[in-house]
Amino acid sequence: MALNRDDQSPLFAAGVVGTLRLIVYLALACVLMVLDHRGGWLPSVRYGLSLVVEPVYRIAGLPSQGFHAATVAFADRQRLTDQNQRLREDLLLANAKLNRMASVAEQNQRLKELLDTQHSLSLNVQLARLIGVDLGSFRHRIVLNVGARDKVRPGQVVIDARGVMGQIVEVLPTTSVAMLITDPNHAIPVTIERTGLRTIAYGSRAGDMLMLPNIPVSADVQVGDKLVTSGLGGRFPPGFPVGEIRDVAQTPSGTFLSAQARPAADLDRSEDVLLLHDLAENAGPPEPAQEAGPPASLAPDPNAPPAATPAPAPTGASTAAAPAGGAP
Repeated sequence: MALNRDDQSPLFAAGVVGTLRLIVYLALACVLMVLDHRGGWLPSVRYGLSLVVEPVYRIAGLPSQGFHAATVAFADRQRLTDQNQRLREDLLLANAKLNRMASVAEQNQRLKELLDTQHSLSLNVQLARLIGVDLGSFRHRIVLNVGARDKVRPGQVVIDARGVMGQIVEVLPTTSVAMLITDPNHAIPVTIERTGLRTIAYGSRAGDMLMLPNIPVSADVQVGDKLVTSGLGGRFPPGFPVGEIRDVAQTPSGTFLSAQARPAADLDRSEDVLLLHDLAENAGPPEPAQEAGPPASLAPDPNAPPAATPAPAPTGASTAAAPAGGAP
């Protein structure tokens, strides 16, 4: 583009002064190129100037770098927060699964103990699950998930893998209620396994102990003695564990010994129980035997005519025959 003469450019100004200034600038540029090519001192100058200019560039770029760093930090923080939340959820889920597996393993162990009890004793039993608990000061009862439709009947003994729990007292169509041996209204005939002493174990309001208030003073009863069912009364089969003596003391009157026993069954932890179908034989005198007589095939027919009576032998014949068998 042609320059107008009216332009006030100091480099390309019209006139002799402008031309001389241009020539001086060109000569200076040529001298600098020659000196730089031969001496190599211009890079040193540029290097020194860069030391001065570089902080300016850094200061100028700080806002952009700070904004970028803040954006990255916020994004990383958000990503880490989300990742932490997912890890916490996975940890909670893993802990829940682990606890569930531990619970299932414990339940399988209890079921195995119940099955071992059934096989070792060859019992006719029925498996039931505990679905309700009523543990008060005057009632110690549990509700089971089997009832009349499952052929449950009152009086059936309830046991777990460790011992006797109680007996069925109420049967409904789909559920049944069992009274625990610790119920204040319950009593069970027991035998001290070590000595064979028979006595009665009663429930207590404490809910976790059995009372034996009528032990003779002369009886040999010690802490740690095992109690088993005696079979008397016709309700509980003999030989099942009932409890263990924990305390023995004299009654205030001094005529008897009183003992406390802890139940052998896990009354407050069992979830699966067994109902016995083989009850003990009723106590009492045996039933009278049936009258003996001829078989029915040999009994006389009431509709048959009477048989003829044989005639008596003559007297003379019998008299004559007598010497034949006597002396000659």
